[in-house]
Amino acid sequence: MGLVIIFALVTILAFFAGLRALKNKNLLAAFWGVASFLVFGWFVVMTIIHHGIPTGTH
Repeated sequence: MGLVIIFALVTILAFFAGLRALKNKNLLAAFWGVASFLVFGWFVVMTIIHHGIPTGTH
């Protein structure tokens, strides 16, 4: 479940990267930022729905 936490952090960073790229009108970077946000975000959401929120215990 630690991987989900890392991917959630990557999702947050990809969101801000996509916004910054859109603000700078860098369309290629904006595409990859938004695509990363969608892919990693979908993985995080579906993992939390299927396995629950990570607790840090076994």
